[in-house]
Amino acid sequence: MATDTDQDLASNQAAGGRRPLAIVTGASSGIGFELARCCARKGYDLLIAADEPEIETAAAALRGEGVEVRSVQADLSTVEGVDRLYAAIERRHVDALLANAGRGLGHGFLDQDFAEARLVVDTNITGTIYLIQKVGRDMRSRGQGRILITGSIAGFMPGSFQAVYNGTKAFLDSFSFALRNELKDSGVTVSCLMPGPTDTEFFKRADMLDTQVGQDDSKADPAEVARIGFEAMMHGEGDVVAGWKNKMQAALANVTPSSVLAEQHRKMAAPGSGDGR
Repeated sequence: MATDTDQDLASNQAAGGRRPLAIVTGASSGIGFELARCCARKGYDLLIAADEPEIETAAAALRGEGVEVRSVQADLSTVEGVDRLYAAIERRHVDALLANAGRGLGHGFLDQDFAEARLVVDTNITGTIYLIQKVGRDMRSRGQGRILITGSIAGFMPGSFQAVYNGTKAFLDSFSFALRNELKDSGVTVSCLMPGPTDTEFFKRADMLDTQVGQDDSKADPAEVARIGFEAMMHGEGDVVAGWKNKMQAALANVTPSSVLAEQHRKMAAPGSGDGR
């Protein structure tokens, strides 16, 4: 019985003997970098992307895994940026797409700069689904491929003081299940990784270091979150919540009134909620 990358390797050998190819977005650090490392260690060549120059540093580190690594610095919130990444595929088949690029934004919605709020939506949703559609069509035409979407348990709850971000993750969580159903007979699998708070640069970039969740010392290890998500993708699982605490929180969210969830989120994400820790 074929396992792990056997199917992908066989496909690429038939197409010219190269290793399978994985695209990982948001791969300059955090969960995205660790997902790329998981792919490399399973024998995938990599095409990694992010909107910052640190993507080149990430590429250099990943080349140590012994696979071909190409990097693209592009703004994946834009059609032009996604097109630039897609063009970098050239004539290769994409065996795995790990759509991980995302942005967060703290503070109350009415206090946010709308351009920043829109960037969250365009990065997390618009650019993500545009890339998935382009690569997914190629996969469907071949009858083979794996897609991993980084959603979040944040998508299960109203995100007071993180309203736009949580809303985008609710979209991605829902979108992944719908797309998975549409492709169930196509040979293309869709998996959704749903992490909770993870020890990355996310909270600094979202201006949330003064919050309770931003200062929480028990955040998940991004390498472990990535491993769980990668294995779910390789096994074709529909979704995976990383960590038992997050699994409990996700289960409770399904039976808790939205007003209660919003108040709970307020306590951990409101500006200054971490004061005194």
